[in-house]
Amino acid sequence: MAKQQRPNQKEALREKLENFSISHPDVKDIKILVAGQIGAGKSSFINSIDSALRGRISSRALVNSTAGDSHSFTKKLTGFTIKSEKTTLPFVFKDIMGLQPEAMAGSRPEDIINAVFGHVNDGYKFNEEQKLTSDDQRYTSDPSLSNQCFCLVYVIAADTIQFIDERLIDKLKIVREKISEKGIPQVLVMTKVDETCPLVKKDLRKIYISKRIKEKMDLCSATTGVPLTNIFPVKNYHDEIDTNDLTDVLMLKALERIIQIAHDKLKDTESH
Repeated sequence: MAKQQRPNQKEALREKLENFSISHPDVKDIKILVAGQIGAGKSSFINSIDSALRGRISSRALVNSTAGDSHSFTKKLTGFTIKSEKTTLPFVFKDIMGLQPEAMAGSRPEDIINAVFGHVNDGYKFNEEQKLTSDDQRYTSDPSLSNQCFCLVYVIAADTIQFIDERLIDKLKIVREKISEKGIPQVLVMTKVDETCPLVKKDLRKIYISKRIKEKMDLCSATTGVPLTNIFPVKNYHDEIDTNDLTDVLMLKALERIIQIAHDKLKDTESH
């Protein structure tokens, strides 16, 4: 009986997202920045969201399949409009270069901060050795409300959280402190749950009763400062050729909460 209810839950979530509307007259779509450590599944998360809504495997955000590659495959800031089978949804996920521990490697904290605040336009190619400054002609000094991001999603792999380099944590703290000053909410998406817990690998429905997943969520919260209420464990699509209901429901639940959190921030902006 439980198996029959899952598709209904998925369809209800999908329908709710398809009917989502933005309350602000000057913003036609909500921008959400997706950042993360190299290899955590940042671009795969965007593709998995797309797949869950479209009902088929999507690969619009390019993913590096080279095992052990220490360089980010994403070089430019890229916005992805999210679509379902029926409609275009009013939010955009922005993919940014992956984070690395080294000072002169990967996206710099300043790049992430500038992207959140709307100072960087889509297509900007990141320079690992030099941050974008306000005197650069590619820097947008007075971004419109519609170009700003209303939520930062940080993607982290559950199987590597305990090994994260302190230098990477320091970079995250810089970002967190700066965007928190403007009240930008932060969400953490914890990927690779199936590679972390055998129970969940066998049955994804066990994700919220798994002690190991709970321990990983607690560790993520303690490490990054993101509250547990804003941490969502998911399984990205990786080598599948078809979507499945259990993975889709996890993805759509996470997406629903991310959209609600971002929209609440937009509404706060409207009231001030």
